[in-house]
Amino acid sequence: MLVIESTREIYRACSEGTRPLGLVPTMGALHDGHLALVKRARQECQTVVATIFVNPTQFGPHEDLSEYPRDKERDLGLLCEEGVDLVFVPGAEEIYPPGFDTWVDVGAIGDRLEGVHRPGHFRGVATVVTKLFTMVRPDKAYFGQKDGQQLAVIRHLARDLNLGPEIVAVPTVRDPDGLAQSSRNAYLSPAQRQAAPVVYRGLSNANTLWTDGVTDGDMLRAAMRAELEQEPLVEDIDYTSVADAETLEELEQVQGRAMLSVAVTIGNTRLIDNVISVSYTHLTLPTNREV
Repeated sequence: MLVIESTREIYRACSEGTRPLGLVPTMGALHDGHLALVKRARQECQTVVATIFVNPTQFGPHEDLSEYPRDKERDLGLLCEEGVDLVFVPGAEEIYPPGFDTWVDVGAIGDRLEGVHRPGHFRGVATVVTKLFTMVRPDKAYFGQKDGQQLAVIRHLARDLNLGPEIVAVPTVRDPDGLAQSSRNAYLSPAQRQAAPVVYRGLSNANTLWTDGVTDGDMLRAAMRAELEQEPLVEDIDYTSVADAETLEELEQVQGRAMLSVAVTIGNTRLIDNVISVSYTHLTLPTNREV
């Protein structure tokens, strides 16, 4: 496994890589959700490139950039075990050199949901992903469904700017109690961790109503909120959403493919999660690790 820090070297190494080439962008602090992306890429591509970069431009001024968990040596060990070929670990100055002032604005889809509560977040995401796509030039790029809005934003980005790669969505990896795996779960105290599966229960309740024939968006949003409000450790509910899975516009009536999503704060930890409702199949708490 080759570890690369410079943009010049990653461009050269990827140019020489055997195709198809798959890209797995991460911010490190790897867990089974990230490794599921790598495993999928390894199955489908001759060359697998992973990135570890805590992107400062997607953090707001009062967010957790300085506290975000970092353990590069552990992450590199895990990626090596999974058979990754190249790992790009640039410093911030390598991605954003002095005088950098070119940004990618994804429009309305980035202003909804997370965009309301994290202004500028998706500008940072879209800019760094565009840079990675142009440096690595992957045939496929792998992202988790857990960050559903990010996935939708990147699909629009790749389509609108003709960036090239197929965007592959990998199912959310969950703990046995339903909590979506996230690097920020490490912030939770034991009591908060015990409370956190309420997020998935809220989504499950709404999805069950939908599969039973309830199509009213307000009723589904209310079902999620009602479950969340039963947990005393949930301090803030930023949103409960029933939106078109592609545009993320809120739906009055659900017809076809929709994304049910929530964002809450437990203690100092903000948790987001979603499920995609695509068929009349009941969603239950998982019996295996992937949902």
